Amino acid sequence: MTPTTPATPGRVGVLGGGRMGAGIAHAFLLAGAHVTVVERDDAAADAAGSRVLASVDASISRGTAGDTADAYRGRFATGTDAALFADCGLVVEAVPEDIALKTEALARVEAHLSPAAALASNTSSIAIGELAAVLDRPSRFLGLHFFNPVPASALVEIVRGAATDDALVDDARGWVGALGKTPVVVADAPGFASSRLGVALGLEAIRMLEDGVASAEDIDAAMTLGYKHPVGPLRLTDLVGLDVRLGIAEYLAAQLGPRFEPPALLRRLVAEGALGRKSGRGFYEWDD
Repeated sequence: MTPTTPATPGRVGVLGGGRMGAGIAHAFLLAGAHVTVVERDDAAADAAGSRVLASVDASISRGTAGDTADAYRGRFATGTDAALFADCGLVVEAVPEDIALKTEALARVEAHLSPAAALASNTSSIAIGELAAVLDRPSRFLGLHFFNPVPASALVEIVRGAATDDALVDDARGWVGALGKTPVVVADAPGFASSRLGVALGLEAIRMLEDGVASAEDIDAAMTLGYKHPVGPLRLTDLVGLDVRLGIAEYLAAQLGPRFEPPALLRRLVAEGALGRKSGRGFYEWDD
């Protein structure tokens, strides 16, 4: 069995086993941690388990995992009770981007953690201070913003709240490094660095499409070929999910002003159920 990397908590919990949560669980599993994913019910927990293990098996097939399938399965568990996190050194919340949902989830998880344990949110836009307001130990809380898809992404944004211990930020740098990713540390502000810039670019690309400036393909090509972006802003919005982008834009507009007001085209597509890759249609058609 691969020994636990010293900079990685020996036991890690992930609340929420969707695409992001499963990716976070996958990353810590490959780094040597014991990982527990907690979901809302048995069906969701079973689906999350299958999602994580399929991702791990894919890494084994690609030769990017250093252990056997049995070893990873031996360090992985799923369930529906936050009490399963009681012995975790770190728990990462990865539920949908909704303030009420996240604050309820974080408070529920914190009640089961030891005072020394760290609690993190994978929020991509909500201010850490808003989330920390419901916690008894805000000094042990910070943002760990992973990027989709987590296994292939090289970046994790560490968000320092006003009450976050400096030592916890240093620990987080070590955890991210142990995952083979690069940390960037940002101050607490709506949208942080990555979402604020990424959403601004994406919204302007949607406005350009709405105004008939160019096709989605040509707008994206302008950025991938002209500015060397790995993926264009409209295709990226499809990958993230139009509904996710809409929610972030609405939050940023409320916090930072009308420059983040969602375009009518984005609202219409979400209302029609055109959410991007996950629904089969967004700014592009998706066969998978």
